[in-house]
Amino acid sequence: MPMKTPDPQTCIAGVLAGDRRMLSKTITLIESALPAHQAAARAILAALLPKTGGAVRLGITGVPGVGKSTFIESFGMMLVGQGHRVAVLAVDPSSARSGGSVMADKTRMERLSTQPHSFIRPSPSSGTLGGVARKTRETMLACEAAGYDVIIVETVGVGQSETTVASMVDFFLVLMLAGAGDELQGMKRGILELADALAITKADGENVARARKAAKIYEMALHLLQPSSPGWTPPVLICSAVELTGIEPIWNAVLQHRERLSGSGELAAKRKGQAVAWMWSLIDEGLTERFSRHPDVKRQLPRITREVERGSLAPTAAAEKLLFSLDNTM
Repeated sequence: MPMKTPDPQTCIAGVLAGDRRMLSKTITLIESALPAHQAAARAILAALLPKTGGAVRLGITGVPGVGKSTFIESFGMMLVGQGHRVAVLAVDPSSARSGGSVMADKTRMERLSTQPHSFIRPSPSSGTLGGVARKTRETMLACEAAGYDVIIVETVGVGQSETTVASMVDFFLVLMLAGAGDELQGMKRGILELADALAITKADGENVARARKAAKIYEMALHLLQPSSPGWTPPVLICSAVELTGIEPIWNAVLQHRERLSGSGELAAKRKGQAVAWMWSLIDEGLTERFSRHPDVKRQLPRITREVERGSLAPTAAAEKLLFSLDNTM
């Protein structure tokens, strides 16, 4: 049964008051594909927008087995302890059948999820490119309006999700494991170019020496790459989320980066560019949706698809035929 469309004014007031229950309802509304829900979500976001923009937006990715959730929980607990309000938007793989969230991040971050000044939102990726939830940007704005001053977006760590998340945050942190020689070969150069900092995790016990060695290898690798900002050299740090060592220096690096880019005007320029890129991604998404709903396209698509499958029609000709069939109706 579809969710009843809530009153936008009630949602706006609840979010601005920091009501976590109302924030959750608002995000559910934002994520809904129903036209009535989308109209209400647009009205809510328009009202909330002036109250956004003040939070630190932090993207976190990492290789499989790096312990992202353990790191984020320790990192979030430290920030909450310092008086911050932390929102974690954990983008999960989707169930192929239902499109629902497979992993429950609240169960993976039990301590953080019970903190009154934290908010954890697992979001299904629903097949979106790179596994990034379709409405992550809107969700981020709602959390900022609710008073969360640190927004963490955790990627699924596969595909192109890293690039997508990097395009919506201020600081992009890449978590790595020791054993850098093997990991470096498997790590895409593009991911390293996106990084504002690297952190070698699980640097505890006998692994500390290996973590320090890995850090030196990554430092050399980063020197060969063009940094994402001319005023910032990505540091390589080591940490242990279990022993809670090296966590605060990572936060200090985030703050130093923010101070430096704010002073140079790069941060403001970066966010303006991200907003325009977001607009174009929504235009692309909207055009694709309208195209697929067009009566002429719906009528011709099954036949043209069969012809492409049989090899009697080239994909290029098929695409052109479908696109130009709209000429008489636009």
